[in-house]
Amino acid sequence: MAATLRIQSDWSRALRRDEGEAWLSCRSPGKPTLYGSLTRRGLSAEGVPDIAASEGFVVGAVTKKSILVSCPHENVSTKFLAPYTTFCRIHQKSITCLDISSGGGLGVSTSTDGTMKIWQAANGEIRRLLEGHVYDVNCCRFFPSGLVVLSGGMDAQLKIWSAEDASCVVTFKGHKGGILDTAIVDRGRNVLSCSRDGTARLWDCGKSACLGVVADCGSPINGIAAGTADNSLNLGAPEKAPSEREIGTEGKILLLAREDKKLQGVGLQSRQPVFLFVGSDAFNCCTFLSSTYFLAGTQDGNIYQLDMRNTNAPIQVIHRSGAPVLSLLPYQDGFIASQGDGTCFVVQQDLDYVIDLTEADCDPVYKVASWEKQIYTCCRDGMVRRYQLSDL
Repeated sequence: MAATLRIQSDWSRALRRDEGEAWLSCRSPGKPTLYGSLTRRGLSAEGVPDIAASEGFVVGAVTKKSILVSCPHENVSTKFLAPYTTFCRIHQKSITCLDISSGGGLGVSTSTDGTMKIWQAANGEIRRLLEGHVYDVNCCRFFPSGLVVLSGGMDAQLKIWSAEDASCVVTFKGHKGGILDTAIVDRGRNVLSCSRDGTARLWDCGKSACLGVVADCGSPINGIAAGTADNSLNLGAPEKAPSEREIGTEGKILLLAREDKKLQGVGLQSRQPVFLFVGSDAFNCCTFLSSTYFLAGTQDGNIYQLDMRNTNAPIQVIHRSGAPVLSLLPYQDGFIASQGDGTCFVVQQDLDYVIDLTEADCDPVYKVASWEKQIYTCCRDGMVRRYQLSDL
C-alpha cells in the first residue's frame, strides 16, 4: 500500500490568515511518519494564498478551496479540497445517510435525532419532514425519478414516500430485524432491502408485497448493490418461474456485504449463489464500478477491488487507514470512499493524485452522494458538506 498524506482538517481556515499554519503528515507502512507544515506567506495578485511547505513536502497548484501537496520521497501527491458550502441546520445530531435527487435539486437525509428530511441541495433549506418510522431510520435514497424516496429503519420497515407532499405511500413489512441498506431495480417497480435478520428481500412497489427472499445467510447483511452482470457469468436458473410482477431482475447480480467477513454474489432472478469471497473483517458496503468490476469495504479499512468473473483473488486492496470503510460510490472513472476517521477521498484512473475531501475532523463520514461535479457528505458532527470538483 502506498504512502498516505494527511492535513489539518481546517487547513483552509488556518491558511486564510497571514502567516497562518497547518500541519501535514506522510505515513508509509513500516516507516516513521514524516511530519511537516504549510505556511501562508501572503496573497497573489489574483487573491490566491501563497503557500510554502516545510522540508520534505512540495506545494503544487493552489486555489481558494484546494491545494495540491506532494511528498517526493514517497512519490505520493494529494489534492486537498475544502467544502464549498457546509449545511449545519438540517439536523441537530449525527447524520447517518443522505442522497441527492437525479436532477440535483433535492437532498434527503436521516439522523440520530430521529428525523428524515428533504432539503434544497443548493442551500440546505428544509422542504419536507418525513415522519412514520418508529425508531432510527438507517438508510434513504431517491428513486430515479427524483420524486419518490425509499427508506429503511430499525423498526424493520421499508417505506416509500412522496418527496412532493411527504406522504408515506407504501410500507413493506416482513423483515425480522432492522433494515441496513436498500437498492432500486431499474426504474423502481421493484426494490431490494437487506437486514440484520440476515436476509435480502425483493419487493413489488405496485402491490406493496414481498416477491421473495433473494438470500438468507444467517449473518447480518450490512450493504447491498444490484447491477447488470457480465454476459460470461453464469447466474444460475430460478427453481420456479418468476412472478410476472418481478421486473428487471433478469441478467442482474446482487452483491451482499456481510457481517461474517463474507462478500457474496447472488443471481437476482435465480436466487442462486454466484460467488463467495472471504475478506479480512466484516464487510460494510459494496458497489459496482462496471458490469465486471466491483468494490467492497471492510470494518478494518480495506477496500477490495474484485473482478466478478474471478473472485479468487482481488485485483487490488486499497488501505489508507485502519478505520472502517463506511461508504463507496462510483464516480466518473473511479470512486469515492469514506471512513470512520473522517477521511473521504476520490480516486480517478487518469489522475496521479488522490483528492481528499477535508474538514470532518475525526468524525465518521457515513455516506457520500454526488450530482455531476458536486459531492455531498454526511457526518457524525451533524454537518452536510458540499464539495465542488469543477475546479480540478
